[in-house]
Amino acid sequence: MITFYPGPSKIYKQVKGFLNEAFDSGILSMNHRSSGFMELYKDCLELIRNKLLLPEDYSVYFVSSATECWEIIAQSFIKEQSFHLYNGAFGEKWMDTNGKLGLKTIGYRYNINEVVHTEMLKNALVCDLIALTQNETSNGTQIQNEQLSEIRASFSEKLIAVDATSSMAGVYLDFSMADIWYASVQKCFGLPSGLSLLICSPKAVNKGLEIGTNKYYNSFVNLHENMLKYQTTHTPNILDIVLLKKVLESISPIGNIDQRIKKQADEWYDFLQGFQSVKPLVIENQMRSDTVIAVKSDASYVKNIKEQSLKAGITLGNGYGTWKYDTFRIANFPAIEEQEIMQLKTFLKNTL
Repeated sequence: MITFYPGPSKIYKQVKGFLNEAFDSGILSMNHRSSGFMELYKDCLELIRNKLLLPEDYSVYFVSSATECWEIIAQSFIKEQSFHLYNGAFGEKWMDTNGKLGLKTIGYRYNINEVVHTEMLKNALVCDLIALTQNETSNGTQIQNEQLSEIRASFSEKLIAVDATSSMAGVYLDFSMADIWYASVQKCFGLPSGLSLLICSPKAVNKGLEIGTNKYYNSFVNLHENMLKYQTTHTPNILDIVLLKKVLESISPIGNIDQRIKKQADEWYDFLQGFQSVKPLVIENQMRSDTVIAVKSDASYVKNIKEQSLKAGITLGNGYGTWKYDTFRIANFPAIEEQEIMQLKTFLKNTL
């Protein structure tokens, strides 16, 4: 079965060999307070800096999931209120989570074909933190680095947190344009689920230590104290961390991956324009995601396409949220190979 599901998605094929190496090395039975684990953490950090072009003064923390990051950010970086700019289900869920944790929230929902601009964030001035979803998995939209730069320039004093779950390790992200970034590894990192990266700028670290407490087990204060020793608060997913190290060692630098993924995305959107029965959900080019392609059609037609694809040995992503029934999604992640893309395109040509 070939999968284009946008997370969990296809795992890099070399992971099979890495699993055997990890088992034979004995590291999977290693104490997470041991020197061996601390060396593993340190190696991963350096690889993340080198391969993803992370600034030298940014810190990396291992946690279990992107949704756990919502709680960590809410409990450790926000005193009273957060501002959420969103256009889909995951951005909205992040805002709702903050509300359930007792924080005040201000939300601005924009259209999926509306290019992000700073006027949308005028009410953010009264908030402690600005929450952005760089790549909205539910609808295949993204905020470009250029828009992030404009927001950073207009709100330089504010903490800016970014959900990059469906884009980190798939496209180049200018990490200097925000203070907090997070992503799970089951998408563009091409790894099994169960691990997430939380990345913080020096400003975020200082703010987290200033207003955070250690009454929560995974509070930022505890995370940071352990990170300084290359350790984690909890017994981590050591297998995923080992695999992360091996994958980062084996893949190209992000600049090369970015070029390939964006070229493939352009080709996907051009390809889909050739059909009458389906069209890209997102019309505005600047808002189209490079890593999650959302395709719209009649609900019954979408259902049929997904059923036929399964018979052909291909898994497409379901629609999500508002677009649950009248869209399907195609992951354009680095682990997916060119021959698999061609197989899906051949299927679509013969079916649509």
